[in-house]
Amino acid sequence: MENQKHKATALPELKTPLYVRLKEGFATWLRVLNFDHTSQRDMPKILHEFLLFMEAGGCHTITEIQEEKIRAYLDHLAVRPSRKREGGLSLNYIRKHLQVIRKFARYLTESGQESFGEQIEIEGKTSNIKSILSPEEIGQLYGATGDDLLGLRDRAILGICYGCGLRKNEAISLNTADILLEKDLVLVRKGKGYKARFVPLSGANKTDIEYYLNYGRPYLVNGKKQEAFLVGILGNRFTNIFGRLQQLKAKTAITKSFGPHTLRHSIATHLIESGMELEQVKDFLGHESLESTQIYTHVTA
Repeated sequence: MENQKHKATALPELKTPLYVRLKEGFATWLRVLNFDHTSQRDMPKILHEFLLFMEAGGCHTITEIQEEKIRAYLDHLAVRPSRKREGGLSLNYIRKHLQVIRKFARYLTESGQESFGEQIEIEGKTSNIKSILSPEEIGQLYGATGDDLLGLRDRAILGICYGCGLRKNEAISLNTADILLEKDLVLVRKGKGYKARFVPLSGANKTDIEYYLNYGRPYLVNGKKQEAFLVGILGNRFTNIFGRLQQLKAKTAITKSFGPHTLRHSIATHLIESGMELEQVKDFLGHESLESTQIYTHVTA
């Protein structure tokens, strides 16, 4: 009974034809700009709820979406119960709604349509980061790697996901041509929103990636024509980074739940703790704004 009580219910359909069209266009825009899978799945749903609120308030055009109505929507979220669990919505979730509203406004602007603006700041320190690995725990993961072909690839995975802070999809999409050893850089071509960036490559991290390229990957590819940086035992593009990390975890004393994105969170936190400027960490991670990067200052605090 309790599970049924808090089971998520489907939202009503949008009735405003303009909103239906714009929601579909927004979903397409997210796909074209290579937003990650969860963003493509969740952001249109969040936008749907926002547009439903606008409809209920008699707002049926973009011109009518003004800051006071966006504030009213955020106030509504602050008091409405969660559909999936007991209690209300977290501050993180409300921030996520505001981020989606801003993405929607950006979509309208970039597609040459009438848009809207706001200058809303949500007060309060929040973090959606569930887990951070300590430098010692990162060391345990490296220590769990073997000296065989897959061990070389494991260290390359750690180098890309932790040392370079890449998102899982960015790591999977990397090609060998993107590893610029002579320039000590990794070119992330398929970043979030298709925004390319360069990430520095140095020290032991560079050595691990170079060893994998020279002594591990050629044997995994076994003469097969393949441009992917990370490859599996059959020479195809390797995608199961999460599963491989779990195999490494099983060889350590780490009890925390973690995945590829945890490594990204961890390097960001460690860089800030080491004194790197927030703006530099922002560029390193490929964040659009400092607001996303500032989460890590709350973690270090």
